[in-house]
Amino acid sequence: MNIPWIPADAVNVVLVLFLAFLIGLEREERKAGAERFAFGGVRTFPLIGLIAYAIAFLSDGSPVAQLVGFAVVGAFLLMSYWHKLSCGGLPGVTSEMAGLITYLIGVLVFRRNLWMATAIGVATMLLLQMKAALEGLTRRVSPDDIFTFTKFLLLTAVILPVLPNEPFTPFQINPFRTWVVVVAVSAVSYASYVLQRWGRGEGGVIAAAVLGGAYSSTVTTVVLAKRASVEALPSHLFSGGILMASGVMYLRLAALVAIFNLDLAAVLAPSFVVLAGLAIGGGWLWSRRGGAVPKGPGQEPAPSNPLELSAAFLFALLFLVMLIATHLATEYLGRSGVYSLAAIMGVADVDPFILGITQAAGVSTPLQVAGSAILIAAASNNVVKGAYAYYFSRGKTGRQGFLLLAALAVLGLVPLLL
Repeated sequence: MNIPWIPADAVNVVLVLFLAFLIGLEREERKAGAERFAFGGVRTFPLIGLIAYAIAFLSDGSPVAQLVGFAVVGAFLLMSYWHKLSCGGLPGVTSEMAGLITYLIGVLVFRRNLWMATAIGVATMLLLQMKAALEGLTRRVSPDDIFTFTKFLLLTAVILPVLPNEPFTPFQINPFRTWVVVVAVSAVSYASYVLQRWGRGEGGVIAAAVLGGAYSSTVTTVVLAKRASVEALPSHLFSGGILMASGVMYLRLAALVAIFNLDLAAVLAPSFVVLAGLAIGGGWLWSRRGGAVPKGPGQEPAPSNPLELSAAFLFALLFLVMLIATHLATEYLGRSGVYSLAAIMGVADVDPFILGITQAAGVSTPLQVAGSAILIAAASNNVVKGAYAYYFSRGKTGRQGFLLLAALAVLGLVPLLL
């Protein structure tokens, strides 16, 4: 930072004092509420920053001198921590660690790494100030959630970077892109899984339908249908929620397609937006027949964890199978073969087929054919979900759910005529 009438070092000293003072101010507030000895405050931390800058300045930036200074400051902080323990204080080392960071800020400013020094100072302030919020978070996050997130990091940061990013075999199978598909689906499913876990039992049938639709509309349909058979709530509430879950499915599919093939997403966007709007809006209006929507007892079961490694590898295998099947259907059976495959896959999980189509669209399969195949697969899946709704809930809810999803399936095929 250069200001013509002020020496550069003067500006740097002011920056060091400012950042160190902020850290010291936060520690001073904590110190005022401590019952026993606590290290540092609004004077100590700026002094540590000035010591760091002065050592770097006097040694002309010598790394050895800066390391020696760091060791000396660390020794004083160790003495402070020992004294804290001897006084019976809490054995936390937050203030001492903040002192070491303050020293490093002084060194970074001398080295003209002003952005890094400021970023570290602000991050330190946030961590110090958010003590209560962070400790509250640790009480809300279970060990299973931490383990689940670790598995997500394994999928993304460990497995993905080592896979070759080039096509193999005549089917143009790219291991890297295949695993990117797995990661994308896992991320979307995991995000909705977390929302379901945190909001479980608080939003009733409609919230369960919306969040569940982002996770798996098929699973949500089965869950709501089973609830309708045992809970004394209006049938239109559950059937409307089932329709809304399938509407959210269209938004989920649109997001996944857009990640991997923007041209195909542009072809499908108008149809998907209209179908999602009709299903979500129509389901909500249907659920409100007769008055306000009751929340219900909130007994929906917890969703299953979508980040099981076995499920990830199975999805990768299904994706490759669908990619090869789509390639063969296009080459040997033409458009009718792709459409037949889409209708068949709609009976099972549509994600592997649809994401396989995104890789083939514009390469081995024309964009319009790929878009039509996705609409057929989604419509087929809606018919199957309607059958699930009828089977698991029976009665009025089952009939309503089947008719609503059948109507959505028919509407989903209308764009093919246009």
